[in-house]
Amino acid sequence: MADGAQFATELPVKRPREEELNGVVSVYMEANNNGASTVELPDGIPSVIPGWFSEISPMWPGEAHSLKVEKILFQGKSDYQNVIVFQSATYGKVLVLDGVIQLTERDECAYQEMIVHLPLSSIPNPRKVLVIGGGDGGVLREVSRYASVEKIDICEIDKMVVDVSKQYFPNVAVGYDDPRVSLHIGDGVAFLKAVPEGTYDAVIVDSSDPIGPAQELFEKPFFQSVAKALRPGGVVCTQAESIWLHMHIIEEIVSNCRQIFKGSVNYAWTTVPTYPSGVIGFMLCSTEGPPVDFKHPINPIDADDGHVKTNGPLKFYNSEIHSAAFCLPSFARKVIDSKAK
Repeated sequence: MADGAQFATELPVKRPREEELNGVVSVYMEANNNGASTVELPDGIPSVIPGWFSEISPMWPGEAHSLKVEKILFQGKSDYQNVIVFQSATYGKVLVLDGVIQLTERDECAYQEMIVHLPLSSIPNPRKVLVIGGGDGGVLREVSRYASVEKIDICEIDKMVVDVSKQYFPNVAVGYDDPRVSLHIGDGVAFLKAVPEGTYDAVIVDSSDPIGPAQELFEKPFFQSVAKALRPGGVVCTQAESIWLHMHIIEEIVSNCRQIFKGSVNYAWTTVPTYPSGVIGFMLCSTEGPPVDFKHPINPIDADDGHVKTNGPLKFYNSEIHSAAFCLPSFARKVIDSKAK
């Protein structure tokens, strides 16, 4: 890895919880042209290799992914989590929540574009879209590419994530500039419960891992609220973890969704280098009504360049990769297909 890098004397087996950190701040030495300088890393960044951010969590025990840190740009503690932005050596600016990478400038397109265009390109003329989470604004940026969309609601629990993203990730947070967007700061579960039945054409759930505030977003009552909020033939796409690390979680999500959604239920995946195992999955479901074939887009956004001027060109998504996203490795397909019975 880095020239001259030295491993810490004790390699932690998991990311410390906040109470375990107890205010202790990690320190690393970073060499520069003027010699070595000492930089303090805030809570939520355990230092395994000096000068590197290492993502360590009980969600992926026994492994870690590291990025070289050039500069800490922001550190703060909201009512819900530690929020950090740093400049990395190879992936641009990086947003970290409670020690877990949420996005990097280099590869965010692979996640944001897929979580939006897999569902919205699968239905004709979506008009009303709800985003749960997604405070960085990247999902909004992608939803706003659709000229048919009339209203975009977003419910994000942590205002600090919104503010930090607007300041440090303007090319991602550009989605907030769209006049069709209405921002609601609050709990997504409570917001959904209050939504009148059949309000939305699509719901996109951009959640973090099922630890802490995001736990409810992976449970059966939440999916029931989503189904109620959708019109007949409406679609949902939710972050659904890694086939390499979380098949037990995916198995439960698939089982719940097959009980609740009476239209189509599918699992897709994409590659995101800075996410654990390098891949992340999506659960795509539709309610009973007009049939939805997620595997064959009928409203392909890559065939229309009218959105490029305001939102920039698509970097990852295209119609071919859309269909390919539903091709699963045999071990994952076996588990997921078993839940269809």
